[in-house]
Order: sequence, then structure tokens, then C-alpha cells
Amino acid sequence: MGCAHADAPSQIPTNRFANALRYTPRGGEISSGTSREGAGSRLTVSDTGPGITREHLPRVFERFYRADPARSREEGGTGLGLAIVKHLAEAHGGSAEAASELGGGTTISVSLPDAH
Repeated sequence: MGCAHADAPSQIPTNRFANALRYTPRGGEISSGTSREGAGSRLTVSDTGPGITREHLPRVFERFYRADPARSREEGGTGLGLAIVKHLAEAHGGSAEAASELGGGTTISVSLPDAH
């Protein structure tokens, strides 16, 4: 691990929570969890936001990509948060994935190997 990614342990959850907060309506819920997964850990953040359509879901980790550009302008953000999450996870030997249903919220999961 190079020093360029030294802040990854804090930046990954910060970016995931910021994204969930941005898209979860007032009165909605955000939850998080951690579980063991093989020789590593799986971290999840779920929200009760509007969800993401199947056609947009594969692209949510692309830089500057927004599934709903109009809403993103209203809410702020650069379209980089989840791209950074994926980049940092992969730089540490892990992965990131998204699961969502339109109208059913979104879950962002990051799997990271144990540090040696």
C-alpha cells in the first residue's frame, strides 16, 4: 500500500455515506454493516432512496456518471464519490459493487482483504 491511498480506510465509508445521504429522502433510512468474507471483510451501506434502474446500475462507479443528472444538480456532488470508492477498494486488492431496485433503495458493498 502506497502513501497515496493511506486515507482509504476513512475515505471509502465517507464517500459511501455521503452518497446515501444525498439520495435518501427526509424520513428515509441509511444502514451499514460489516461481515467477514473469506480472508477479508465486506462493508455495506444501504439506503431507502429512489434506487437506480438496471440500465444505469453497471455505470454507477464510472467517474462523473450520474443516473439522474437533473437530480444530481439539485443535490450537489461531482459524480466522483463511488468512482473513488471503487478505485480505492481495487487499489487495496478488493472490489466494489452496487445492488439496487428502482423505488427500492441502493446497497453499495465493498470487499477488502485482511491487511497483512
